[in-house]
Amino acid sequence: MSKITFSIIKADVGGYPGHSRVHDDLMDVAEKELADSDVLEDHYVTHCGDDLELLMTHREGEDSEKIHSLAWDTFQEATEKAKELGLYGAGQDILSDAFSGNIRGMGPGIAEMEFTARKAEPVVAFLMDKTEPGAFNYPIFKMFADPFNTAGLVIDPSLHIGFRFEIWDIKKDKKIMMETPEEIYDMLALLGAKGRFVIKKVYPKEESKLPADEPVAAVSTEKLYQVAGEYVGKDDPVAVVRSQSGLPALGEVLEPFAHPYLVSGWMRGSHNGPIMPVAEKDSQCTRFDGPPRVMALGTQLKDGGFDQPADLFDDPAFDTVREESANVADYMRRHGPFEPHRLPLEEMEYTTLPSVMDELEDRFEEVED
Repeated sequence: MSKITFSIIKADVGGYPGHSRVHDDLMDVAEKELADSDVLEDHYVTHCGDDLELLMTHREGEDSEKIHSLAWDTFQEATEKAKELGLYGAGQDILSDAFSGNIRGMGPGIAEMEFTARKAEPVVAFLMDKTEPGAFNYPIFKMFADPFNTAGLVIDPSLHIGFRFEIWDIKKDKKIMMETPEEIYDMLALLGAKGRFVIKKVYPKEESKLPADEPVAAVSTEKLYQVAGEYVGKDDPVAVVRSQSGLPALGEVLEPFAHPYLVSGWMRGSHNGPIMPVAEKDSQCTRFDGPPRVMALGTQLKDGGFDQPADLFDDPAFDTVREESANVADYMRRHGPFEPHRLPLEEMEYTTLPSVMDELEDRFEEVED
Protein backbone atom coordinates (compact mmCIF):
# COMPACT_ATOMS: atom_id res chain seq x y z
CA MET A 1 0.00 0.00 0.00
CA SER A 2 1.35 3.44 -0.91
CA LYS A 3 2.01 5.92 1.84
CA ILE A 4 -0.43 8.67 2.73
CA THR A 5 0.48 12.25 3.58
CA PHE A 6 -1.53 14.32 6.04
CA SER A 7 -0.95 18.04 5.51
CA ILE A 8 -2.23 21.03 7.46
CA ILE A 9 -1.48 24.35 5.76
CA LYS A 10 -2.86 27.56 7.23
CA ALA A 11 -2.69 31.30 6.74
CA ASP A 12 -4.28 34.50 7.99
CA VAL A 13 -5.66 36.09 4.83
CA GLY A 14 -8.16 38.43 6.50
CA GLY A 15 -10.11 38.65 9.75
CA TYR A 16 -13.77 39.39 10.43
CA PRO A 17 -14.03 41.54 12.42
CA GLY A 18 -10.48 42.54 13.32
CA HIS A 19 -8.36 39.53 14.24
CA SER A 20 -11.24 37.51 15.71
CA ARG A 21 -12.33 34.92 13.11
CA VAL A 22 -12.56 34.00 9.40
CA HIS A 23 -15.46 35.23 7.26
CA ASP A 24 -17.68 32.45 5.91
CA ASP A 25 -17.12 33.63 2.34
CA LEU A 26 -13.38 32.89 2.65
CA MET A 27 -14.20 29.41 3.87
CA ASP A 28 -16.45 28.94 0.83
CA VAL A 29 -13.66 30.03 -1.51
CA ALA A 30 -11.25 27.55 0.07
CA GLU A 31 -13.79 24.73 -0.03
CA LYS A 32 -14.39 25.26 -3.75
CA GLU A 33 -10.66 25.37 -4.54
CA LEU A 34 -9.94 22.12 -2.69
CA ALA A 35 -13.07 20.34 -3.90
CA ASP A 36 -12.10 21.07 -7.51
CA SER A 37 -8.61 19.60 -7.07
CA ASP A 38 -7.76 16.19 -8.48
CA VAL A 39 -4.60 15.66 -6.39
CA LEU A 40 -6.26 15.30 -2.98
CA GLU A 41 -7.62 12.12 -1.43
CA ASP A 42 -9.73 14.15 0.98
CA HIS A 43 -9.89 17.56 2.66
CA TYR A 44 -11.56 19.66 5.34
CA VAL A 45 -11.69 23.46 5.54
CA THR A 46 -12.09 25.22 8.87
CA HIS A 47 -10.73 28.15 10.86
CA CYS A 48 -9.13 28.73 14.23
CA GLY A 49 -9.52 32.37 15.17
CA ASP A 50 -8.57 34.42 12.10
CA ASP A 51 -6.58 31.63 10.44
CA LEU A 52 -7.93 29.78 7.43
CA GLU A 53 -7.03 26.10 7.91
CA LEU A 54 -6.69 23.51 5.14
CA LEU A 55 -6.58 19.85 6.25
CA MET A 56 -5.63 17.59 3.34
CA THR A 57 -4.72 13.97 2.64
CA HIS A 58 -2.87 13.00 -0.54
CA ARG A 59 -0.20 10.68 -1.94
CA GLU A 60 2.23 13.35 -3.14
CA GLY A 61 4.55 13.20 -0.12
CA GLU A 62 5.85 16.04 2.04
CA ASP A 63 6.83 19.37 0.47
CA SER A 64 4.96 18.50 -2.72
CA GLU A 65 4.91 21.33 -5.24
CA LYS A 66 1.41 20.25 -6.33
CA ILE A 67 0.00 20.43 -2.81
CA HIS A 68 1.81 23.60 -1.79
CA SER A 69 0.78 25.26 -5.05
CA LEU A 70 -2.83 24.28 -4.41
CA ALA A 71 -2.69 25.81 -0.93
CA TRP A 72 -0.96 28.94 -2.25
CA ASP A 73 -3.55 29.44 -4.98
CA THR A 74 -6.31 28.88 -2.41
CA PHE A 75 -4.90 31.55 -0.10
CA GLN A 76 -4.48 33.93 -3.04
CA GLU A 77 -8.13 33.49 -4.02
CA ALA A 78 -9.22 33.93 -0.42
CA THR A 79 -7.08 37.06 -0.14
CA GLU A 80 -8.82 38.58 -3.18
CA LYS A 81 -12.19 37.83 -1.57
CA ALA A 82 -10.95 39.36 1.70
CA LYS A 83 -9.95 42.55 -0.14
CA GLU A 84 -13.32 42.62 -1.89
CA LEU A 85 -15.07 42.39 1.49
CA GLY A 86 -12.76 44.94 3.11
CA LEU A 87 -11.62 42.47 5.76
CA TYR A 88 -8.93 43.34 8.26
CA GLY A 89 -5.35 42.33 7.41
CA ALA A 90 -6.26 40.92 3.98
CA GLY A 91 -3.38 38.75 2.79
CA GLN A 92 -1.51 39.28 6.06
CA ASP A 93 0.40 35.99 5.95
CA ILE A 94 1.13 36.13 2.21
CA LEU A 95 4.68 37.42 2.36
CA SER A 96 5.75 36.80 -1.23
CA ASP A 97 4.41 37.88 -4.59
CA ALA A 98 5.08 34.67 -6.49
CA PHE A 99 5.02 30.95 -5.70
CA SER A 100 8.42 29.32 -6.15
CA GLY A 101 7.65 25.61 -5.82
CA ASN A 102 7.39 25.41 -2.04
CA ILE A 103 5.20 27.39 0.32
CA ARG A 104 7.69 27.24 3.21
CA GLY A 105 9.18 30.61 4.04
CA MET A 106 6.38 32.43 2.23
CA GLY A 107 4.16 33.10 5.24
CA PRO A 108 1.70 30.20 5.67
CA GLY A 109 2.32 27.58 8.34
CA ILE A 110 2.76 23.90 7.47
CA ALA A 111 2.61 20.68 9.47
CA GLU A 112 2.68 17.53 7.38
CA MET A 113 3.90 13.97 7.56
CA GLU A 114 4.04 10.99 5.24
CA PHE A 115 3.48 7.52 6.68
CA THR A 116 2.14 4.05 6.02
CA ALA A 117 -1.40 3.99 7.38
CA ARG A 118 -2.16 1.22 9.85
CA LYS A 119 -5.29 -0.93 9.77
CA ALA A 120 -6.92 1.69 11.99
CA GLU A 121 -5.28 5.13 11.85
CA PRO A 122 -6.61 7.73 14.34
CA VAL A 123 -5.22 11.20 13.64
CA VAL A 124 -5.72 14.45 15.55
CA ALA A 125 -5.22 17.89 14.01
CA PHE A 126 -4.43 20.59 16.58
CA LEU A 127 -4.98 24.19 15.48
CA MET A 128 -3.85 27.17 17.56
CA ASP A 129 -4.42 30.91 17.29
CA LYS A 130 -2.63 33.88 18.90
CA THR A 131 0.52 32.04 19.90
CA GLU A 132 3.86 30.70 18.63
CA PRO A 133 5.28 27.29 17.53
CA GLY A 134 6.86 26.69 20.96
CA ALA A 135 3.33 26.51 22.38
CA PHE A 136 3.33 22.86 21.29
CA ASN A 137 6.48 21.96 23.25
CA TYR A 138 4.63 21.31 26.49
CA PRO A 139 1.76 19.14 25.15
CA ILE A 140 3.85 17.16 22.63
CA PHE A 141 6.45 16.40 25.29
CA LYS A 142 3.75 15.25 27.72
CA MET A 143 2.07 13.05 25.09
CA PHE A 144 5.24 11.19 24.09
CA ALA A 145 7.56 11.46 27.10
CA ASP A 146 5.71 12.13 30.37
CA PRO A 147 4.51 8.99 32.21
CA PHE A 148 2.34 11.15 34.48
CA ASN A 149 0.36 12.06 31.37
CA THR A 150 0.74 8.96 29.21
CA ALA A 151 0.25 5.80 31.25
CA GLY A 152 1.23 3.72 28.22
CA LEU A 153 4.86 4.76 28.68
CA VAL A 154 4.81 2.68 31.87
CA ILE A 155 2.34 -0.13 31.20
CA ASP A 156 2.34 -0.62 27.41
CA PRO A 157 5.44 -2.52 26.14
CA SER A 158 5.11 -0.89 22.71
CA LEU A 159 5.48 2.60 24.22
CA HIS A 160 7.86 1.75 27.04
CA ILE A 161 10.93 2.11 24.82
CA GLY A 162 10.20 5.80 24.22
CA PHE A 163 10.49 8.02 21.15
CA ARG A 164 12.89 10.19 19.15
CA PHE A 165 12.35 13.95 19.00
CA GLU A 166 13.48 16.24 16.19
CA ILE A 167 14.08 19.63 17.84
CA TRP A 168 14.79 22.80 15.88
CA ASP A 169 16.73 25.86 17.01
CA ILE A 170 14.56 28.30 15.07
CA LYS A 171 16.88 31.25 15.70
CA LYS A 172 20.02 29.55 14.37
CA ASP A 173 18.33 27.30 11.79
CA LYS A 174 19.79 24.12 13.26
CA LYS A 175 18.24 20.85 14.46
CA ILE A 176 19.07 17.97 16.77
CA MET A 177 17.65 14.47 17.34
CA MET A 178 17.14 13.45 20.97
CA GLU A 179 15.74 10.27 22.53
CA THR A 180 13.49 9.61 25.49
CA PRO A 181 13.65 8.51 28.20
CA GLU A 182 17.48 8.56 28.02
CA GLU A 183 17.84 12.28 27.30
CA ILE A 184 14.76 13.72 28.97
CA TYR A 185 16.64 16.13 31.26
CA ASP A 186 18.83 17.52 28.47
CA MET A 187 15.81 17.75 26.19
CA LEU A 188 13.81 19.71 28.76
CA ALA A 189 16.70 22.14 29.13
CA LEU A 190 16.06 23.07 25.49
CA LEU A 191 12.28 22.78 25.27
CA GLY A 192 11.71 25.05 28.25
CA ALA A 193 13.12 27.86 26.10
CA LYS A 194 10.09 27.62 23.82
CA GLY A 195 10.83 30.85 21.97
CA ARG A 196 13.96 29.29 20.49
CA PHE A 197 13.84 25.48 20.64
CA VAL A 198 10.77 23.86 19.11
CA ILE A 199 9.68 20.25 18.61
CA LYS A 200 9.34 19.72 14.85
CA LYS A 201 8.60 16.00 14.67
CA VAL A 202 8.41 12.86 16.80
CA TYR A 203 9.51 9.43 15.50
CA PRO A 204 9.40 5.85 16.80
CA LYS A 205 12.69 4.31 17.86
CA GLU A 206 14.46 1.71 15.72
CA GLU A 207 13.30 -1.12 17.98
CA SER A 208 9.64 -0.06 17.65
CA LYS A 209 7.17 -2.09 15.60
CA LEU A 210 6.39 1.11 13.69
CA PRO A 211 8.71 2.32 10.90
CA ALA A 212 11.40 4.44 12.53
CA ASP A 213 11.58 6.86 9.60
CA GLU A 214 7.85 7.67 9.59
CA PRO A 215 6.81 10.50 11.94
CA VAL A 216 4.05 10.13 14.49
CA ALA A 217 3.71 13.87 15.20
CA ALA A 218 4.58 17.01 13.26
CA VAL A 219 4.43 20.72 14.18
CA SER A 220 4.60 23.89 12.10
CA THR A 221 7.67 25.97 13.03
CA GLU A 222 7.39 29.03 10.77
CA LYS A 223 8.27 32.32 12.51
CA LEU A 224 6.48 35.09 10.63
CA TYR A 225 8.44 38.07 11.89
CA GLN A 226 11.72 36.38 10.97
CA VAL A 227 10.41 35.95 7.42
CA ALA A 228 8.87 39.40 7.08
CA GLY A 229 11.47 41.36 9.05
CA GLU A 230 8.70 42.97 11.06
CA TYR A 231 5.69 41.98 13.14
CA VAL A 232 2.85 40.88 10.84
CA GLY A 233 0.91 38.70 13.27
CA LYS A 234 1.63 35.78 15.54
CA ASP A 235 2.63 32.44 14.04
CA ASP A 236 -0.48 30.51 15.10
CA PRO A 237 0.98 27.00 14.86
CA VAL A 238 -0.69 23.74 13.88
CA ALA A 239 0.20 20.11 14.58
CA VAL A 240 -0.86 16.64 13.49
CA VAL A 241 -0.58 13.67 15.87
CA ARG A 242 -1.19 9.96 15.27
CA SER A 243 -2.51 7.85 18.17
CA GLN A 244 -3.30 4.33 19.46
CA SER A 245 -1.62 0.97 18.68
CA GLY A 246 1.96 1.61 19.70
CA LEU A 247 1.34 5.33 20.21
CA PRO A 248 -0.34 7.35 22.97
CA ALA A 249 -4.05 6.64 23.26
CA LEU A 250 -6.46 9.35 22.13
CA GLY A 251 -7.15 10.35 25.74
CA GLU A 252 -3.42 10.62 26.41
CA VAL A 253 -3.03 12.85 23.34
CA LEU A 254 -5.73 15.21 24.63
CA GLU A 255 -4.83 15.14 28.33
CA PRO A 256 -2.04 17.80 28.22
CA PHE A 257 -4.67 20.40 27.35
CA ALA A 258 -6.49 19.74 30.63
CA HIS A 259 -4.02 22.29 32.03
CA PRO A 260 -4.27 25.87 30.65
CA TYR A 261 -0.50 26.34 30.52
CA LEU A 262 0.99 29.73 29.63
CA VAL A 263 2.01 30.53 26.05
CA SER A 264 3.43 33.59 24.34
CA GLY A 265 1.32 35.64 21.93
CA TRP A 266 -2.13 36.98 22.72
CA MET A 267 -2.60 40.71 22.01
CA ARG A 268 -0.15 42.00 19.35
CA GLY A 269 1.92 38.87 19.90
CA SER A 270 3.44 40.55 22.95
CA HIS A 271 1.92 38.88 26.00
CA ASN A 272 1.87 35.66 27.98
CA GLY A 273 -1.50 34.06 28.53
CA PRO A 274 -3.26 30.73 29.10
CA ILE A 275 -4.06 28.40 26.22
CA MET A 276 -7.80 27.66 26.13
CA PRO A 277 -9.04 24.39 24.56
CA VAL A 278 -12.22 25.20 22.65
CA ALA A 279 -14.78 23.70 20.30
CA GLU A 280 -14.63 24.66 16.64
CA LYS A 281 -17.60 27.01 17.10
CA ASP A 282 -15.83 28.82 19.94
CA SER A 283 -12.48 29.39 18.25
CA GLN A 284 -12.94 33.13 17.65
CA CYS A 285 -10.52 35.23 19.72
CA THR A 286 -12.15 38.22 21.42
CA ARG A 287 -10.88 38.72 24.97
CA PHE A 288 -7.86 41.03 24.49
CA ASP A 289 -7.56 39.28 21.11
CA GLY A 290 -7.63 35.97 22.92
CA PRO A 291 -6.98 34.29 25.16
CA PRO A 292 -4.91 31.99 22.89
CA ARG A 293 -7.05 29.13 21.60
CA VAL A 294 -6.48 25.52 20.57
CA MET A 295 -8.86 23.23 18.67
CA ALA A 296 -8.60 19.45 18.33
CA LEU A 297 -10.19 17.75 15.32
CA GLY A 298 -9.93 13.98 15.27
CA THR A 299 -10.60 11.49 12.51
CA GLN A 300 -9.81 8.00 11.22
CA LEU A 301 -8.02 7.56 7.91
CA LYS A 302 -9.37 4.89 5.56
CA ASP A 303 -7.89 4.41 2.08
CA GLY A 304 -6.60 7.96 2.29
CA GLY A 305 -9.96 9.51 3.09
CA PHE A 306 -11.67 10.53 6.31
CA ASP A 307 -15.13 11.39 7.60
CA GLN A 308 -16.28 14.67 9.14
CA PRO A 309 -13.76 15.30 11.92
CA ALA A 310 -14.87 14.90 15.52
CA ASP A 311 -14.68 18.14 17.51
CA LEU A 312 -12.77 16.70 20.45
CA PHE A 313 -12.75 19.73 22.76
CA ASP A 314 -16.52 20.16 22.36
CA ASP A 315 -16.89 18.25 25.59
CA PRO A 316 -18.06 19.30 29.08
CA ALA A 317 -15.01 17.48 30.48
CA PHE A 318 -13.01 20.56 29.37
CA ASP A 319 -15.42 23.11 30.89
CA THR A 320 -13.39 23.40 34.09
CA VAL A 321 -10.24 23.93 32.03
CA ARG A 322 -11.89 26.75 30.14
CA GLU A 323 -13.04 28.32 33.40
CA GLU A 324 -9.54 28.07 34.84
CA SER A 325 -8.13 29.58 31.64
CA ALA A 326 -10.51 32.55 31.97
CA ASN A 327 -9.41 33.05 35.58
CA VAL A 328 -5.73 32.90 34.62
CA ALA A 329 -6.43 35.40 31.83
CA ASP A 330 -7.95 37.78 34.40
CA TYR A 331 -4.92 37.37 36.65
CA MET A 332 -2.41 38.00 33.86
CA ARG A 333 -4.33 40.99 32.46
CA ARG A 334 -4.12 42.80 35.79
CA HIS A 335 -0.35 43.13 35.24
CA GLY A 336 -1.01 45.45 32.30
CA PRO A 337 2.30 46.45 30.63
CA PHE A 338 4.39 44.74 33.31
CA GLU A 339 6.09 41.37 32.99
CA PRO A 340 5.20 38.51 33.22
CA HIS A 341 2.07 39.52 31.28
CA ARG A 342 4.13 41.44 28.75
CA LEU A 343 6.90 39.44 27.13
CA PRO A 344 10.52 40.08 28.17
CA LEU A 345 12.28 42.92 26.35
CA GLU A 346 14.48 40.60 24.27
CA GLU A 347 11.37 38.97 22.78
CA MET A 348 9.85 42.32 21.75
CA GLU A 349 12.30 43.22 18.98
CA TYR A 350 9.50 43.72 16.46
CA THR A 351 7.62 46.30 18.58
CA THR A 352 8.26 49.96 19.43
CA LEU A 353 10.38 49.06 22.46
CA PRO A 354 13.75 48.84 20.62
CA SER A 355 13.24 52.36 19.22
CA VAL A 356 12.29 53.63 22.68
CA MET A 357 15.53 52.16 24.06
CA ASP A 358 17.51 53.77 21.24
CA GLU A 359 15.98 57.17 21.94
CA LEU A 360 16.75 56.91 25.66
CA GLU A 361 20.25 55.46 25.30
CA ASP A 362 22.06 58.83 25.63
CA ARG A 363 20.14 59.68 28.80
CA PHE A 364 21.42 56.68 30.74
CA GLU A 365 24.29 57.49 33.10
CA GLU A 366 26.82 55.22 34.77
CA VAL A 367 25.98 54.35 38.36
CA GLU A 368 28.78 55.05 40.79
CA ASP A 369 29.42 52.46 43.51
